[in-house]
Amino acid sequence: MPEPRTPDPLNLPIPGREGEEVELLRTYPANTKRLSTRTRERVRAVDVLYEADARALPVLDVLEERRTLTATQTALPDRSAALVRLFAEHADEIDEQLETHSRDWPLRRMPAVDRAILRLGSAEILFDTEPEQVGAIIGEHASMARELSTEDSPRFVNALLQRIADLKGLLG
Repeated sequence: MPEPRTPDPLNLPIPGREGEEVELLRTYPANTKRLSTRTRERVRAVDVLYEADARALPVLDVLEERRTLTATQTALPDRSAALVRLFAEHADEIDEQLETHSRDWPLRRMPAVDRAILRLGSAEILFDTEPEQVGAIIGEHASMARELSTEDSPRFVNALLQRIADLKGLLG
């Protein structure tokens, strides 16, 4: 007889050892209240990159959808849209750099949230920052990974973005 499982405090369904499917009843948004306004703008940009990836749509098409105001959401901030456009302009080069420097972690194997965070962070580091701001950018993206992704994600995001920043002079 299987061991009884401790109930989840959030009442989320827990799959058994046999891997049976569970029905997702509701989602719980990340707690972004602790994040600065600038970081929340980055989170909104990550949302667009994540959605485009999940829906297999061009990033700029999803951006255009998010720029319109609907009754259920606020319009995407200008800074978020600018970050999404920055990624879209350099998407192929950014993905190539992430693939090259992620050491045994091809993009397709990365968690989708991490992939979106890394894409945005790489865009800022490679194409939109002053050298003295790079450390703050890496720290903010690691903080986003801590709030939005897995337990190991902050270290992974921090290490990969740091590697890209260290090689920035060699990359372009």
